[in-house]
Amino acid sequence: MDESSGRTIKWAKTLGIGALGGVAIAFAWSLMAFWSEMPGGKEAAEETAAPTADTDTAAPAAEGPTDLRVHQQHVSDVLADLDREVLVANSPTRGNPDADIVMLEFSDFQCPFCAQATTEVETFLAEAEDEVLLVYKHLPLAQIHPEAIPAAQAAWAAQQQGQFWPYHDALFARQTELGEDLYLELAQALKLDLEQFNRDRASEGANAAIAQDLALAQELRLTSTPTFLMGELLLPGALPAELFSEALIRLKAFNDAQP
Repeated sequence: MDESSGRTIKWAKTLGIGALGGVAIAFAWSLMAFWSEMPGGKEAAEETAAPTADTDTAAPAAEGPTDLRVHQQHVSDVLADLDREVLVANSPTRGNPDADIVMLEFSDFQCPFCAQATTEVETFLAEAEDEVLLVYKHLPLAQIHPEAIPAAQAAWAAQQQGQFWPYHDALFARQTELGEDLYLELAQALKLDLEQFNRDRASEGANAAIAQDLALAQELRLTSTPTFLMGELLLPGALPAELFSEALIRLKAFNDAQP
């Protein structure tokens, strides 16, 4: 841990923030430093300082210490009441199913920043797939993305035939073409049973699965995509792979330090 992060955690504790909250604040400062160094990054971070409901975002929300403490503590409290099986449920997963660290990805197939994040997640998992279980959660921002729910329903239908991740990758790769023609084309390309695919995506099961993910996002007070939770650590925005790796290192160090 670098010296500035150590100072931040000590300062956070004086505000009554738990140890994990201190790690979260220290890492948040790293995120904001990263965005401020990118072309236009400072402006992007400032624009997303107070994201409203149904917002997709490239930069992490620039929450102040109090907001960050409250949100991180709320996330920790919610997750503390959910065991691993309930949290993962029947959601699509990648990585090591026995990994100690579960990473939730709340995403929207029509969100351009979610598409951007897929490449970074892929790079991160290539190096950390033995240490992390990635769990995909649907967070369709229907108020601004009219194809978000139909795309999520189609992806859920593909999941029922064991093809969620190829379908997921194809949706993001051809995001500008989202619509009925693409959903059927991709199903045919993956050799899905079209009758079952059409039945599944129009089913109550699809709607219930998406609603369950939306309910979890609401409980966690997540309002923008993409948003990641690594363990209990809140990671908003389309982050580069190296920052996911840094978060993993800090979270593992925190876990190893626990009695």
